[in-house]
Amino acid sequence: MIPKELLKKIRRIQIRTSHMANDVLAGQYHSAFKGRGMEFEEVRPYQIGDEVRTIDWNVSARYGAPFVKLYREERELTVMLLVDVSRSLLFGSSGQLKRELVAEVCATLAFSAIRNNDKVGLIIFSDEVEKFVPAKKGTRHVLRVIREVLYHEPKGQGTNVAGALDYLNKVTTRRAVVFLVSDFLAAGYEQGLRVARRRHDMIPVAVSDRWESDLPNVGLIELLDAEAGDVIVVDTGSRSLRRQYGTDAAMLREARDRMFRRMNMETIRVQTGESFVEPLVKFFRAREARL
Repeated sequence: MIPKELLKKIRRIQIRTSHMANDVLAGQYHSAFKGRGMEFEEVRPYQIGDEVRTIDWNVSARYGAPFVKLYREERELTVMLLVDVSRSLLFGSSGQLKRELVAEVCATLAFSAIRNNDKVGLIIFSDEVEKFVPAKKGTRHVLRVIREVLYHEPKGQGTNVAGALDYLNKVTTRRAVVFLVSDFLAAGYEQGLRVARRRHDMIPVAVSDRWESDLPNVGLIELLDAEAGDVIVVDTGSRSLRRQYGTDAAMLREARDRMFRRMNMETIRVQTGESFVEPLVKFFRAREARL
């Protein structure tokens, strides 16, 4: 039985994110993602401005006037949400856990997909794949996806992105649009990402919290590595420590972003306590312009 408080949270996310998918992101998603190809629909008389390469020469010869072929986009896509639920996502310094932000982003993407008659599937992973929800359509299905992302209790503590990518390739044989949602505080997944990138349209969604790159000056604090279980005490009053902390975080972030750029993958970056709508709109518009 799902707790009433969680049901209320799912309902709030549904209201907010479905509104964004229908109003704020209306048209953006459709323009950013093309269908599998073009399917012949009919011919019609040539009009000024039509491309010469669309002329159907056989029909034109038969009727003694130019006719062009019209095509219809094969729209239906499969969207897979590959979602990290490792312990490091249970952190947030701005009144919102990273995992809660993940749920809102996934809900918005899922509602955008079904609004365009696409199917949505879900793979939840930690240091192992923990849940697979096959791709389907419909609002009821999207609500299940939101529930799973919010309510799933992970068995593992660590993060195995490479294992999740390998599983994706096994269960998703046709090309899909894949949103890989994680804080990417892991290593060793570059080769797996390269393989998945050749098969699918891979889009990393990097989730972060401001304290992960900018340690506040709050004196002595205990820091817990949620995945390894290690606890250390640090003096955040030390300016040199905060500077080194920020430098190390920036280096890790830049190394990750360089890897994504080498693979020509556009990254969506979202942060707790901030609106994720602007990063999504920016991504959709940039992708539409590139296409």
